[in-house]
Amino acid sequence: MNCWAGTAFYLLVTVFGIASMIGACGQKGPLYLPEPPVVEVPASAAEIGSVVPSAAVPPPESTAPPDRP
Repeated sequence: MNCWAGTAFYLLVTVFGIASMIGACGQKGPLYLPEPPVVEVPASAAEIGSVVPSAAVPPPESTAPPDRP
């Protein structure tokens, strides 16, 4: 005679195991932490030896395509 608790336990472990394997399908992306981007700091006016304009420089335009839903 089988114990219903033991059978239920094996069934539950099997269901959760299969669900975790199916849930992992299709996961994409890097398997490592990407390094932070390197930010270049412009040289100061003393290092350049010339006058630096006081106007703020706008950030460069992004060349990436826009996100689509």
